Amino acid sequence: MEQRTQWENPKTGKRKRVAGGLPYGWRQETDANGHSYFVDHVHKRTTYVDPRLAFSEEATRTGALPRQRFDGSSTAMEVLQGADLTGKVAIVTGSSSGIGFETARSLALHGAHVILASRHQGRTKEAVNRIRNEWAAATVEGINLDLASLKSVRDFAEAFTSRGIPLHILICNAGVMGLPWSVTPDGLETTFQTNHLGHFYLARFLESSLVSSAPSRVVVVSSESHRFLDLTDGDFEITLNNLSPSERDYWPTLAYNRSKLCNLLFSKAFNDRLARRGVTCNAVHPGNLVSTGLSRHWLCYRLLYALVQPFTKSLGIRRPCIDKAFSGFLCPFMERKRAVISTQTLIDGAWLCNLYVFSWPVTFHFRD
Repeated sequence: MEQRTQWENPKTGKRKRVAGGLPYGWRQETDANGHSYFVDHVHKRTTYVDPRLAFSEEATRTGALPRQRFDGSSTAMEVLQGADLTGKVAIVTGSSSGIGFETARSLALHGAHVILASRHQGRTKEAVNRIRNEWAAATVEGINLDLASLKSVRDFAEAFTSRGIPLHILICNAGVMGLPWSVTPDGLETTFQTNHLGHFYLARFLESSLVSSAPSRVVVVSSESHRFLDLTDGDFEITLNNLSPSERDYWPTLAYNRSKLCNLLFSKAFNDRLARRGVTCNAVHPGNLVSTGLSRHWLCYRLLYALVQPFTKSLGIRRPCIDKAFSGFLCPFMERKRAVISTQTLIDGAWLCNLYVFSWPVTFHFRD
């Protein structure tokens, strides 16, 4: 029996409807009796139930303001519902587990060629196999990338560009939090280099691939933590000593928060630089208390994550990857899958310029 694609709840009066195209891999056919049925060519199954019913949304009354399509309870598959990413190439950093893995998996299951970029080679191989076990036809591969090594970043970028394939989506997801003070092989504080400078260097190296593949997207995973800093007007400068502090001046929480502000500033500056050439860059807040490997270095955070279950079923990275609404950087920051206004510091042109001008020479000074 065929299902209607719009209905009204008899008690609440709310109307639900299905919208958009069919999920990736589905096709609508007609049987001998003239009834519509649906074929899932990926998993080889047939049903008379419209698969879009699983992604129904509340319909708005005539003249009413449009409802927000996605919120913290939306899953990755709901966000990408109907998207056909066949022919698209995506790189996801930190994709062997957690947010990065789910993002890579979602993109791959919608037809994209996904490169899992991670420093954990064994875990990356396992992640690739998990996706292929779910869908044998998935185009997915793992390549080693250690953001704490500028040489590794350069080697990764050069290996990718030498293949001559396009790059439509770059997701800068990898990150660390709560580390004891340490320095990278390049002599920089680890949190700063891993969370910001490594991604900055990677994006700059891949800039030509993004431009030649336009329209393309860059998504930088920032955090609401960028708001919680030791900043008052005029008392902070973008210098190496402030962003890559000595052991004496190091505080893990502050180092993480500063790196997330750098992510935000970089995404805005990168978008300002390349939007006119077809490359859109957005920063996102993935969610509060989402249990991932990010908290592995702090016992208190691991306990908190174990005790407090998140109210979100999934994370906010996927939407700006493919949603046309986020072409042109309509808003500098997203949280809970919607655009929000970020800290006033972000729109300070001097900060944007200073970080960009500061970061590029630093990578050249420390990379060799």
